[in-house]
Amino acid sequence: MEVTLDIHQSENDFICACINNESWAQRKLYEDHYSIMFPICQRYACDDDEALDILHEGFIKVFRHISKYTVGTSLKAWIKRIMVNTAIDYYRKRARRRVEDVDQAYDLQIADPDAVSLMAAEEIIRALQVLSPAYRSVFNLYVIEGYSHKEVAEQLGISESTSRSNLVKARQKLKQLLLVKENVYE
Repeated sequence: MEVTLDIHQSENDFICACINNESWAQRKLYEDHYSIMFPICQRYACDDDEALDILHEGFIKVFRHISKYTVGTSLKAWIKRIMVNTAIDYYRKRARRRVEDVDQAYDLQIADPDAVSLMAAEEIIRALQVLSPAYRSVFNLYVIEGYSHKEVAEQLGISESTSRSNLVKARQKLKQLLLVKENVYE
C-alpha cells in the first residue's frame, strides 16, 4: 500500500497522525528520512548492522517523543539530533572506559590534517567504522557535528584533554588508512 500526502494536508495533521501511532504516517516519516539518517548512524557504528540498530533505536525514540516536536521547525534537524544522541547513548552502553595518556596528546603532531578530505564519502564511512568507538565518537562529534572539545567531553563523559587526544589519534589512524589505500592502487 502506497500512501501519499495531499498537498493541502498540513504538517500539523501529519505530526498528529504520528502521535496517534497511525502506521501510514510513521512509515512515511521513516521512509522519507531513512536515506538521510542511515549515513549519520554509519559514522558512529562499527558496521552496517550496528548502524541499523542505532537507526531503529533512534526511530523508536522519534515515534515515542514525536509529541515534543515543535511544528514549523525543521523536522529533519530534530530527527538528526535524536539519531546523534542515540548513537552517543549506544556508544556509552558499549564503551569500556579506557584511560588515555593525556600527556601524549600535546606531543602528537598531524602532518596533513586534510587527509580525510581526499576520500570519497563511502571510504570515509568505512574508515570511520575501523576506528575504536572512542575515537569514532570524538571524531564525529568534533569534526562532523561541529561540537567543541568541551561539548564533546560533556556528551561522552570524558575530559577535554581526552577528547583532544582521541581526535588526534583518530585523525592519525584515518591518515594511515588512506595511505594504505593509496598504496594498494599504485
